Amino acid sequence: MKMKLENAFYVEPVGIAGGLALWWSNSVNLSVMHFDKNFVDAKISITGEDEWFGTFIYAPPYSEEKQRFWEALASLRNDINDRWCTIGDSNIVASPDEKYGGTPFDHNGVKWYYEFLDRTCLLEIPSKGRFYTWSNQRSDEDVIIEKLDRALSSLEWSFIFPKAISIIDAAIASDHSPIVLLTNGLMKRTKRDFKFESR
Repeated sequence: MKMKLENAFYVEPVGIAGGLALWWSNSVNLSVMHFDKNFVDAKISITGEDEWFGTFIYAPPYSEEKQRFWEALASLRNDINDRWCTIGDSNIVASPDEKYGGTPFDHNGVKWYYEFLDRTCLLEIPSKGRFYTWSNQRSDEDVIIEKLDRALSSLEWSFIFPKAISIIDAAIASDHSPIVLLTNGLMKRTKRDFKFESR
């Protein structure tokens, strides 16, 4: 894949599973602050804009790992007034309406996610496009579709990007739909857009 982006940061996969990649252009000042196998946390600024934190996530799909992940993510910021945005695959169905097909909604499975939201006071960034972001790519009675991918931000982050919106794009060569975060709303796309695709 050829992209006109001059900088990159990688988290190597464990065996054949996982792995993360983050690319950015020279117009973005980005410093990686923390990372592990499930996230990359960075301090970001673009010329003429305030500095903020962005955390790009691929949450674990296994229930025994979810507590560790959400607690580690919450611990990244000690001040709820930080300008903070998270985006990516949460691997969480947060409510019954975010799932169609398959096993019933698991009320116990979202405990750690909601505790994370309580600790950080992050809110979901408004989105456009598709509602469900993941599919098992089957049809008829075997289809399962879920909303797993989302962008969240702190109130302080929303003050510097009041028009921000996330676009759920069409899935291509993946069972996940990519998220495009438009920090300046539905204007023409600029180099400031972030795109996260789970692979």
